[in-house]
Amino acid sequence: MEQRSRAPEQRGRGMDRIRINGGQRLNGTIPISGAKNATLPLMIASLLSDQTLILDNVPRLADVGLLQRILGNHGVDVMIGGKRPAETQYDGQTLHISAANIVDTTAPYELVSRMRASFWVIAPLVARLGEAKVSMPGGCAIGTRPVDLLIMALERLGAEIEIDRGYVIARARNGLRGGEIRFPKVTVGGTHTALMAASLAHGTTVIENAAREPEIKDVADCLNKMGAKINGAGTAQIVVEGVPKLHGARHRVLPDRIETGTYAMAVAMTGGDVMLENARAELLQTGLDVLAKAGLEYNETNRGLRVARNGKGLRPVEVTTEPFPGFPTDLQAQLMALMTRAEGTSRITETIFENRFMHVQELARLGAHIHLEGECATIEGVDRLKGAPVMATDLRASVSLVIAALAAEGETMVNRVYHLDRGFERLEDKLSACGAAIERISG
Repeated sequence: MEQRSRAPEQRGRGMDRIRINGGQRLNGTIPISGAKNATLPLMIASLLSDQTLILDNVPRLADVGLLQRILGNHGVDVMIGGKRPAETQYDGQTLHISAANIVDTTAPYELVSRMRASFWVIAPLVARLGEAKVSMPGGCAIGTRPVDLLIMALERLGAEIEIDRGYVIARARNGLRGGEIRFPKVTVGGTHTALMAASLAHGTTVIENAAREPEIKDVADCLNKMGAKINGAGTAQIVVEGVPKLHGARHRVLPDRIETGTYAMAVAMTGGDVMLENARAELLQTGLDVLAKAGLEYNETNRGLRVARNGKGLRPVEVTTEPFPGFPTDLQAQLMALMTRAEGTSRITETIFENRFMHVQELARLGAHIHLEGECATIEGVDRLKGAPVMATDLRASVSLVIAALAAEGETMVNRVYHLDRGFERLEDKLSACGAAIERISG
């Protein structure tokens, strides 16, 4: 049985808080959900075809629910597959997404402003229907993240672009044409946009300096199942031979490497031994190498990734965030929280996003010693952290506070946990199942 869904409710409400009493070791199993950063572009790719795209292992996240509403605004039907035998509460959803009848090619500000990735709908809409009108995303807590490179990619494929009253209007009445897209810097959003647009363009497109993230390859693999002709995804050069039409397909979302790294750091912070079920080491090798230097032991099994830290102290590390395969910016805040308890001085340099150190002042409330100078943070490890009320400022910052609180003495109350619900599925349930003293307080 299937359930039709146009506007699913967010699981967490804006006033929810998470209370943590630190000091508990983590032991047990944590199932790793499907990757948010692959799920969102995969859902958007459904706009490229009038046939149904079936996505398995979709995480239950606020951002996924919001994107369902955004796609519904264009006339897309989303069906949630019924519960299967032996399915657990952690198994991903199956979405049946049908964009057979696009009723509107406009994505309004009130929707796009709530999630930047929704701007990417501009690519499949103009590629398939010849026009799109999409609001500029607006500001962002962790930097400007402009869309100029996404617009440039569409222009290279022959789209006429006009910016009017905060909207980007793209037109290609006779269809997009293959061309060369050379990004001046690595951009995940730009690469996703170029892949989707080029799939239906007339002729061949070459994308140079493409993002190499595993989520890019996952989207390309899905597009190829839909009939696209994409070669080189996962490398710096991607070649796309345009096709007239894409068909339906079924695709399983890859496991979330950021969730994997986050829980690995939670184990490193608290000690213990945890199986990260479904995790894949090759998606996060640089991050695992850094954690091994810090004192975490890990090994890959047929069930996933086993991570442990038993009795040894944490060693300091020096890290610079970089595009894949470098250390991910989406794990920078979590690593900083971990290094607050290292035996010595650590340094983290953030090169991807400006303003991505807003968690520093909240970590300081727990007793962390962190000095900021430009894009570099110097962390002096301390003997102990103490619980305190803290405020989440964005998705990754919020989970860094949870990691610190797991090792802090006494009670920590994390406010604004709606940030967490955007990217972590049932976080408090997964941690409490492994022995953490953590609970959600509603209202």
